[in-house]
Amino acid sequence: MNKHTVLILAVCALNGVLAKAQPVPAAEENIPYLVTFGANSLKSWGDDDFCQTFFFVVPKNTTVPVYLRVFDPDCSGTIDEPKNGYNTVTNFSVYGGKGCITEPEARSTEPVGTYRSGNLLASRDFGDDTKYDGKWYTFGPFDPSSGEDVAEYGGRVFKMIAQGKSGDDGNLYRYFMSSKADANDAIEGGNAFTFEYSFRLHDDPKEISHIYPYVDERVISVKQSNFDWDGDGFIRVVSVAKRGDMVTASGDNVWVTSDHPIAKEELNTSLDIRFMKRPDGGIKNNNVVFYVRNQYGGLLPFYTVPIGGIPQYKPTIAVTRIK
Repeated sequence: MNKHTVLILAVCALNGVLAKAQPVPAAEENIPYLVTFGANSLKSWGDDDFCQTFFFVVPKNTTVPVYLRVFDPDCSGTIDEPKNGYNTVTNFSVYGGKGCITEPEARSTEPVGTYRSGNLLASRDFGDDTKYDGKWYTFGPFDPSSGEDVAEYGGRVFKMIAQGKSGDDGNLYRYFMSSKADANDAIEGGNAFTFEYSFRLHDDPKEISHIYPYVDERVISVKQSNFDWDGDGFIRVVSVAKRGDMVTASGDNVWVTSDHPIAKEELNTSLDIRFMKRPDGGIKNNNVVFYVRNQYGGLLPFYTVPIGGIPQYKPTIAVTRIK
């Protein structure tokens, strides 16, 4: 059984769950907001490249129109993070069609080259506009067939890019893939994922955030990379075979990496990367960037709802190292 078949079967098995699981971030992740800073920001505020790409998957049998909704797309008001006064403009763009995700630079951790591949379906800039503060803006409708048909991801793929065009503030926002223009109505069997996650953490140290990279059958080891964690506690990885292995965590404005072997029992499952803040709650408004590569350098997708379900450590498993 090849990796495409395994992933498609895993996605199909979760259709009942995913039908109600299309907010980004999802409830299972316990992440307050995605974050993208303006192009003139300091990277030390927690965004390494001022751009974030998410992919949305629509099953091939979908007949209803597709809407991609953005909560609080403007950069102003009480949700976002100002440096001084708000001066940031953020562009949100939707792509589909050939090359939307299959173009290699579309799956890169850097906004370079042809990362805006595919057919541009919609685009809009948002600045300091209180009209959209704390409210939803809807892109669409899109014909489901206008996404890129990719068997590996189990359907047709749309791409949403959020990029800071100017300014030095942090834009905090969320997404929802919906079948309606004016409400969050999940598309049955849909899902969303990214290859590099930029997000805001809770201020409350009791809150633990999660992201879920999917490990296919080819993976022998993974290398995690995280940026600007600010020494805000601990990052651990939990899986069916890992109780809570420590991840090397970054300080201010730096990238760090650590390698983690993959056991046979972890193949075709998701890992649970847990972000556990310092108990004193000393770090506020903390933003972090995170990605994971396999031993070949390929990026692992973070599904907003983990493929195969949230992994639970099974102490009775006899762990087998892959050779």
